[in-house]
Amino acid sequence: MTVPGSWRGVVNRHKSASSEVGAYFQHLPKLVEELPLEVCITYMFAQVELAQNMTLYCGVVKLHRANATVARNAVDAHHLTRAGYKDLFKKVFGKDLTKAVLDPLQTAEKIRDRVMHGKSVTEAKKREAIVKVLEHAEKYNAFVDGIAGFKPYKRDLRGVKGRTKPLETSTTKWMLKGMGFGIR
Repeated sequence: MTVPGSWRGVVNRHKSASSEVGAYFQHLPKLVEELPLEVCITYMFAQVELAQNMTLYCGVVKLHRANATVARNAVDAHHLTRAGYKDLFKKVFGKDLTKAVLDPLQTAEKIRDRVMHGKSVTEAKKREAIVKVLEHAEKYNAFVDGIAGFKPYKRDLRGVKGRTKPLETSTTKWMLKGMGFGIR
């Protein structure tokens, strides 16, 4: 994937994204046009973390029939690290995230880290980080949809659970605790 030569190229890359990913990052075109790319990178990674949390939540609720309220509280209270997320993903979905899904995000994370820690980063690298997140989102949606039947980078995830009857609250707590979520 080539790096766009300007902010207009980033906007065009956003326009060429799937409808789910485009809608999920709906504010990107306006941000790229009007604000420094550092702000756009911050927005992109806030959205990535939201999608990761929603992936875990939807996974335990849909695949493991967790009580939705308990699951929401557990995901919200859990401190996620990059490595910790990969481990929890495997526990919830029974599969590792693939190299193809992770590579674009890891490239973007390296650039994001330099930006967030005040290091010098070229405008081209900042644009690369943004489009790598879009690339990751497309691949991640396809991967999760293939193994669990939902797309985390989507604005509306209502109805993901279906009509299954959830586990009791106490059973859900034990299950989530066993998976590694911090449950009190």
